[in-house]
Amino acid sequence: MSRVLLAGESWVARTTDVKGFDAIDRAQLEIGAEALLAALRAEGHEVVHLPSHAVATDFPASLDELGAYDVVILSDIGANSLLLHPQVFNQGRRFPNRLKLLAEWVRAGGGLAMAGGYLSFQGFQGKANFHDTPIEEVLPVEILPHDDRVESPEGVCGELTGTEHPVTEGLDAQWPALLGYQKLVAKSDATVLATVESRPLLAVRAEGAGRTLAFASDISPHWAPTEFLEWDGYRRLFHQAVSWLAGDR
Repeated sequence: MSRVLLAGESWVARTTDVKGFDAIDRAQLEIGAEALLAALRAEGHEVVHLPSHAVATDFPASLDELGAYDVVILSDIGANSLLLHPQVFNQGRRFPNRLKLLAEWVRAGGGLAMAGGYLSFQGFQGKANFHDTPIEEVLPVEILPHDDRVESPEGVCGELTGTEHPVTEGLDAQWPALLGYQKLVAKSDATVLATVESRPLLAVRAEGAGRTLAFASDISPHWAPTEFLEWDGYRRLFHQAVSWLAGDR
């Protein structure tokens, strides 16, 4: 099975409890990737989860380090975390550009996926900031230059386009409701496998010797509600996505 690096999908929640005269600050690490990690590991994939706070320091910084993996998934982690190693931000010293490295790794045969979220694609208030980067160059979608979220609290359902592909083989034609997604534009040489409100929800593309995939919604709450996470197709979808991305590697 595939060796997968999942970067992102965690956050530190900081709150203040006010109890009369006194207030107590507290912080807690939250992991949003449990469902995806469980699904992939149940299918036999070897998955390393690099939480968001560790991406700047620990994400691979060379092609050799990236070569330890067949597939890299970026989920809810912005471009700055990949660009600004502490050596750059704190010390003003040069460090490899990991966006360029990822693109080079893909063209040499790697598999790259991006899943949606507030810090994916362009993201909340544009803070993810992947527009006009080497990552956008290799993905199957064009990223808007501004906040690209579509919040859908009423629920919207993804639908297969009818295109036969290993990633969507055996999946229901209509999927459980999602609560939001990213507004993306499919590239001319991409294959759109599923849509939501007539926009790309799932798209794939070949790039050099490698493969890329874009999933416009979330792999965890809040855009992915319980009914989506517990859907039988959730495990099948992401298992098949990772297997296809890995290719012959």
